Amino acid sequence: MAGIFATAGSKLYIGNALASKSTNFVLGDFVGQSWVEVGWLETIGAFGDESSEVSFDAIGEGRTQKLKGVRNAGNMDVVCGIDYEDEGQIELRAAEGLPNDFAFKVEFNDAPAGGTPSERYFIAKVMGAREALDGANNVMKLNSTLGVNSNIVRVNAAA
Repeated sequence: MAGIFATAGSKLYIGNALASKSTNFVLGDFVGQSWVEVGWLETIGAFGDESSEVSFDAIGEGRTQKLKGVRNAGNMDVVCGIDYEDEGQIELRAAEGLPNDFAFKVEFNDAPAGGTPSERYFIAKVMGAREALDGANNVMKLNSTLGVNSNIVRVNAAA
């Protein structure tokens, strides 16, 4: 599918605990996962690598030199309308209490007619699962922070 597309219709899934490794993950590392969709999503958040800045002030050059350090895939801030019976939200809450990384999958809403959508796979620790009760005219929300601990495995939409 060429062009842009809306976030609406995208989905987030949580899988089983999956150990980190010192090399990049590949699609095959996520085979055999039992995926559970996280329901009532309002925001999926941002994810993807960004290099840390390493700087050096060169006296003779009179200019700071910038180098790329370690990569960080960031924290993903997920917001859901609270549903105590939603299996995905139950899994997020349970994962927050454990020290493990878990497999995650994001499925985009970009499948061409009769095709498959783009997907992103990664591992993350569920760093938080907080309930937010805003003003009277707001839905009660589950705010969950996913600390992404791997590269993002990209699978593009296919016909």
